[in-house]
Amino acid sequence: MTETNAAPVTGHSPNALAAVEAEIVRACKEARRDRASVTLIAVSKTFAADAIIPVIDAGQRVFGENRVQEAKGKWPALTSAYSGIALHLIGPLQSNKAKEAVALFDAIHSVDRPSICQALAKEIESQNRHPELFVQINIGEEPQKAGIAPGEADAFIASCRDSYGLTISGLMCIPPVDEPPAAHFALIAKIAERNGLKNLSMGMSADFATAIMLGATHVRVGSAIFGHR
Repeated sequence: MTETNAAPVTGHSPNALAAVEAEIVRACKEARRDRASVTLIAVSKTFAADAIIPVIDAGQRVFGENRVQEAKGKWPALTSAYSGIALHLIGPLQSNKAKEAVALFDAIHSVDRPSICQALAKEIESQNRHPELFVQINIGEEPQKAGIAPGEADAFIASCRDSYGLTISGLMCIPPVDEPPAAHFALIAKIAERNGLKNLSMGMSADFATAIMLGATHVRVGSAIFGHR
């Protein structure tokens, strides 16, 4: 992995987004992939509009948030002021927030239990709005993390489709912080392949180049763009 990927930029450097973009281009070239096959999600959670606007002005249009309420408080004004913004919910979703989430987000990366499936199916039908849906896999089977265990993934994906009528776009994972991520990325890619899913949301500031090498279609990069919180 290169120096750019290993040492995220601290502070709101105007060059940070360009450095991340250069690393994505490098990783795609090394993996013999088209740059257009990877969506960069700039993770703007905890940052206010004044930190986000320079990143938008630099050309970024896809952003990730962890909480529905935080996103609801800052993004409507930004999406009114700037065209082409896409919002991704990358944090946990509560059933009672499904209505707001479907209304606000273009993609939801944290589908992980039947109650969420039921709530999303209801709101998608009611609002006639169809955000991309990713099933979250607890790839390291860590008790403190949300997500479906790898061994239960196939059955859960089938249930999303057959029991709730949901269109699943892909899978999302967050590998254990104290383990090399490559094996976890490879495993989730296998789960996606056997379930006919093309999209993989994996890789963050410290490991997105590795994720791209192993098939990531969406990388979630925060500190390398916005600086450390």
